[in-house]
Amino acid sequence: MTTPHGTSDDKPDMPDTTLSFDSSHTREPGDEVYDDAAGYYVDGDPIRDTKAPGGPLEERWGTRKFEARIANPANRRRLSIIVVGTGLAGASAAATLGEAGYVVKSFCYQDSPRRAHSIAAQGGINAAKNYKGDGDSVYRLFYDTIKGGDYRSRESNVYRLAEVSVNIIDQCVAQGVPFAREYGGLLDNRSFGGVQVSRTFYARGQTGQQLLIGAYQALERQVAAGTVRCYTRHEMLELIVVDGRARGIIVRDLVTGEIETYFADVVVLATGGYGNVFFLSTNAMGSNVTATWRAHRKGALMANPCYTQIHPTCIPVTGTHQSKLTLMSESLRNDGRIWVPKKKSDCDKDPREIAEEDRDYYLERIYPAFGNLVPRDIASRAAKSVCDEGRGVGPEVDGVRRGVYLDFADAMDRLGRGSIESKYGNLFDMYARITGEDPYEVPMRIYPAVHYVMGGLWVDYDLQATIPGLFVTGEANFSDHGANRLGASALMQGLADGYFVLPNTIRDYLADGPFDRVPEDHPAVVEAQESVQSRIDAFLTASGTRSVDSFHRELGNIMWEYCGMERTEDGLRKAIDLIRGLREDFHRNVKVLGSAESFNQSLEKAGRVADFLELGELMCIDALNRRESCGGHFRAESQTEDGEALRHDDQYAYVAAWEWAGEGQTPVLRKEHLTYEFVEMKQRSYK
Repeated sequence: MTTPHGTSDDKPDMPDTTLSFDSSHTREPGDEVYDDAAGYYVDGDPIRDTKAPGGPLEERWGTRKFEARIANPANRRRLSIIVVGTGLAGASAAATLGEAGYVVKSFCYQDSPRRAHSIAAQGGINAAKNYKGDGDSVYRLFYDTIKGGDYRSRESNVYRLAEVSVNIIDQCVAQGVPFAREYGGLLDNRSFGGVQVSRTFYARGQTGQQLLIGAYQALERQVAAGTVRCYTRHEMLELIVVDGRARGIIVRDLVTGEIETYFADVVVLATGGYGNVFFLSTNAMGSNVTATWRAHRKGALMANPCYTQIHPTCIPVTGTHQSKLTLMSESLRNDGRIWVPKKKSDCDKDPREIAEEDRDYYLERIYPAFGNLVPRDIASRAAKSVCDEGRGVGPEVDGVRRGVYLDFADAMDRLGRGSIESKYGNLFDMYARITGEDPYEVPMRIYPAVHYVMGGLWVDYDLQATIPGLFVTGEANFSDHGANRLGASALMQGLADGYFVLPNTIRDYLADGPFDRVPEDHPAVVEAQESVQSRIDAFLTASGTRSVDSFHRELGNIMWEYCGMERTEDGLRKAIDLIRGLREDFHRNVKVLGSAESFNQSLEKAGRVADFLELGELMCIDALNRRESCGGHFRAESQTEDGEALRHDDQYAYVAAWEWAGEGQTPVLRKEHLTYEFVEMKQRSYK
């Protein structure tokens, strides 16, 4: 399936320590083949990305841009685009498309585009600028991303992402994004997990905020110019598909409760990820799957839904009262050292009283080549392992201490407290406000938590879903990260899609426009409107006794326990049964207060949780189907002798693209087989 890349001037020499490989770690052809999910799905026809050009890897994006047809400027004024979501992917796309002359309608459920969840990203954004002169290149960023994704992403997409990364920084600097600079005025870089070079650009610990403000400024400039109109406090509840093409959306005005219909020539979804299916996550409370899930039910394939990223540096859970978790930036792993006590008896001691020889710097011990900068999935699984051994720290929750130390004492001794304050001061202040502990004096406590999802709607090289006219950008699509996302690549993908990729590919579709106007009484429009209204009526007339939040919390517990960092066949089967029962109980026994004709957060949550309940089942089926440990998705049945993740490339080197078969019907699995021409698939090793 793989063809090793030949010699190339731009291909770096990779150190053996990063590519150690034992062929016994892959399943040999002829070994037993498992189908754990048999009976839970139906096989469908394979799917293929027909838009990706062939030829030399470094020429493919240029080739596609040239071959894509152009919508002439006069027609652009008559072509309309709906963009749902105003995070980095959505705001940058709307601004760029408005600048190009299209008529753009931008929707978000927040009261301002600036409240999109992208604002919470802290650590940085990758770009292959090689400002440090430490051997970085477009190819190395491509290679690190392919390897970090555990060889489950497309080569063409990832190389394009690495290629475009260098332009993103220039764009953002031109917008005035205040990236950190060195003493001489040059942009500074730092390292992130999974790489051995410094390529991450940052603005203290608020990179996402500054990048989003830059995109928001660009968006507001187009609003003032009249090319973009923003609709805040509007939530998309249904996709309108007319004659097989996406032609509009149904939204609810979250203030007045009014159901509204909007039409366009194309629809762009930039609605982020679905990590809140786990209830407790680092996502904003309102983050949801509804926009993409309603599109999935209309025919868009949902790809790799079980691929969830667990972030290793979250403030630990403190009790059942919590409804959200807080992320500490991965950038902290540059200077912080992660450890737990060697002896269980020391776990309740003040960490400052534990002698150096009694501390286990386990990442440095197990993975000496990368140490504390191993990728997120490796760091997360290692933290879970030491806590499961009984060496976790912090308060006990349900009888278990779920925390490890992130210690800056050595860094402050080496660099001085002032240097640490200048790099991470706002992060330290945030930690102190949340925990009541001073991280300058006492080591931080961290533990893994759900953060990002690599799964999402399937898209081709043009970012178009399987519904013509529906484009999907940023975290809402599956395309670039494989089974695991390297740190600082989410902001990179969001801005790459919005500023550089989508504007060049959507024009190929729009070159056939302007399209015929859709009448408001078209049967597809009426059906979509009636579907939304009937769902709302069903929620409000349910005569149950349980709150929406209670169902959401129970679903989250099931997902975390059985479809989280470690999965088993028996556990996933149990989860599917539990979710099915919970979904039946939800529709029978939920209690939604208030009315539809006003601001009603209970109603908002009900729709979102109903979709999470359907998504959760598909995630478990997807995880059950994939009997391999890949990225952060550890199947207990598939591990090496020393407990590391064990992939099976001969059986699972594919994108799992799921098709909605109808209410109550078994989902259809359509596989996009992955081939590697330029990178040889190897067992990942960071030792």
